[in-house]
Amino acid sequence: MEVYEIMHLSSESLKSKIYSIRGYRVMVDRDLAELYNIPTKRLKEQVRRNLNRFPKDFMFELTKEEFQNWRSQIATSNSEKMGLRLAPFVFTEHGVLMLSSVLKSEQALKVNIQIMRTFIKMREMIFEHKDLLLKIQQIENQISEQGDEIKIIFSQLKRLAYKSIPPRKKIGFHTKD
Repeated sequence: MEVYEIMHLSSESLKSKIYSIRGYRVMVDRDLAELYNIPTKRLKEQVRRNLNRFPKDFMFELTKEEFQNWRSQIATSNSEKMGLRLAPFVFTEHGVLMLSSVLKSEQALKVNIQIMRTFIKMREMIFEHKDLLLKIQQIENQISEQGDEIKIIFSQLKRLAYKSIPPRKKIGFHTKD
């Protein structure tokens, strides 16, 4: 088994190219083409020629609404992508894996190995912190349930703060001045 050299792609740079769309973690055709060092047009051609390898849970095209939403999210962070006119193909983890069999290049294979490792790290992180995520969810639920009670307490405090209190009689020893 051949060991492939690690390219100079950091896990963080790959994570920044992974988006959450329709409940899937996906990568966009343009980003993948850049990583594979091929034109996006060529990547799409190969996918179209092999559509039977890409079921809907492996790859899908963004709807107009999803595309506009995605463009608005990336427009502020990456002006290079603002010129996108066509809705991109997005690939789930399994779709990215399938791309390596369709593209059949050494570059695609090396890049896919790194992408798969990044997806695995992300999944492990989520799994390792699952208890923390559950605890945060419990706290959010408790806060939302207690929100009405807290509002009542604050309204009572405000009522007491603005209520006019009559002056009190001074107590103690008084001298006549």
